[in-house]
Amino acid sequence: MSEFQDLSVQIEQISQAEEAQQPHILNRFIEQGLDASSIALILEAFPIEQRVRLWRELPLESHIEVLTESRGEVRVSILDALSETELRLTLAKLDNLSLIEWADSLPDDIIEEAISLLEPGELELYDQANEYEEEELGRWAERKVIAIPFNISVERARVLVAKYNVESASHIYLIDKQQRFRGMVDYIDLLSADPKARIKQLVLEHVNTLSANMALTEAVDAMERSAFAALPVLDERKRLVGEIDWKFALSTQREIYETRLMAGTGMDEGDDLFAPILKSSQKRGVWLGINLLTAILASVTIGLFEDVIAQVVALAVLMPIVASMGGIAGSQTLTLMVRSMALNQITSGNRFALIKNELGIGAINGLLWAAIIGAVAGLWFQSPLLGGTIALAIIVNIITAALFGVLIPLILDKLKLDPALAGSVILTTVTDVVGFFAFLGTASLVLL
Repeated sequence: MSEFQDLSVQIEQISQAEEAQQPHILNRFIEQGLDASSIALILEAFPIEQRVRLWRELPLESHIEVLTESRGEVRVSILDALSETELRLTLAKLDNLSLIEWADSLPDDIIEEAISLLEPGELELYDQANEYEEEELGRWAERKVIAIPFNISVERARVLVAKYNVESASHIYLIDKQQRFRGMVDYIDLLSADPKARIKQLVLEHVNTLSANMALTEAVDAMERSAFAALPVLDERKRLVGEIDWKFALSTQREIYETRLMAGTGMDEGDDLFAPILKSSQKRGVWLGINLLTAILASVTIGLFEDVIAQVVALAVLMPIVASMGGIAGSQTLTLMVRSMALNQITSGNRFALIKNELGIGAINGLLWAAIIGAVAGLWFQSPLLGGTIALAIIVNIITAALFGVLIPLILDKLKLDPALAGSVILTTVTDVVGFFAFLGTASLVLL
């Protein structure tokens, strides 16, 4: 049974239990090794009142970690239900990274209170993180790493590492007096090395360093290709900022995927499954309004040929086929483009070749399906002219869909807009308008 199947079983067991027993069942799962991200997903599956009750019954040491792993709106739903005393006690437990994670989803007054409760050391780390933009790696790097001088003995290094009191260290970073990165050492190698040897002799080879100004997507790609569980993050002066590990990369990759998945419908990755009805309806209503405007544009195009449709009723029957074929062809190209852009595979050098390739695919599919649909339509309505008309429209629309499936995400990216968010709406409008205009326009010339 997979992890997600286990999770659904656990949610089912909790939901079917009596209210008083639900926290005990959840805590039993935690004792069996349930991690914070899984707990967060379980809490999200319950209405807000039950969610808050379950969170309150969690072990105190897991409260912050579970909230940090939760989506933004889920986190806010729990914090909003707390009393002032509970909220203050919760905020007092925050460290710098958790507060950075929470900052985008909480009101300014709560963030200010949280900052005032941070310990001096955590506040310093928080200020350092805020020197970087939200999409820069330096903002999210784990700054609590073991960093020791690069020119000391192994024996001295062991003494210094012991003072860090880190439970599960995997790597140790070596720095000079200016805090510049000088290498990375495996913790196991340090424990097994000759005490009289120099620590710099244990430096690992082929360790890639990451720039603090690097985009998160690039950092995730670098982490994916790395043979190490963690990589150092350096500023422009090669000073050690912190590290990122595979858990961070995996979590970031998941968030990127969910954001793009939800963006196509105007929703946010942090949206709550049980968000308040009025709030959700307002949020989704805006997107419905945008889609209405694009639908009106397509309807206006159809209205230009009202007389043709009235005389040849078969056109109304066949119009959805033209729009659907163009929409599907365009969405295939758009999906390919969005994925490739996310992986930084699209460059100025390969754009023209990509357009040629997609136009070739569009032409072949257009001709093939135009022949099939034209033949079916001609036999169905006993009209070769009608079959030829829809065949031509299909060819034009599929080729147009392929072209704009490439151009739209490129243009949106130039305008600093997310292609995954707006691309599908614009592309659907283009294929609808072009398809209807080609079909009905040709019909007005040929059939009347």
